[in-house]
Amino acid sequence: MGILMAIAPLVIVGGIAVFVVKRLQHKYNQGTLGKKESKGAQTLLNSLIPIGMLFGAAIGVIFGIFSSISLPTTISLGAGIGFLFGYFAYRFYSKEGAK
Repeated sequence: MGILMAIAPLVIVGGIAVFVVKRLQHKYNQGTLGKKESKGAQTLLNSLIPIGMLFGAAIGVIFGIFSSISLPTTISLGAGIGFLFGYFAYRFYSKEGAK
């Protein structure tokens, strides 16, 4: 049981990372990665995924303090889930209609 609890966050976050990277690679190969006209909007678009990871890790720290799950586990899961939410925010904000 202990080894499962040690490997589970690695498998979950690894699966999320592979999914996001493959989806971004697919969008890049098709030439449909998000592009914005203004430099500020493009900077925001490019930083959505890292910002999602930071917020996810911060939520993981808060959750880890108040739960019985170890702190490194909650931080890594929070960052992975934030990575996924950052990707979804990137997809939403990079659509043609969103300015």
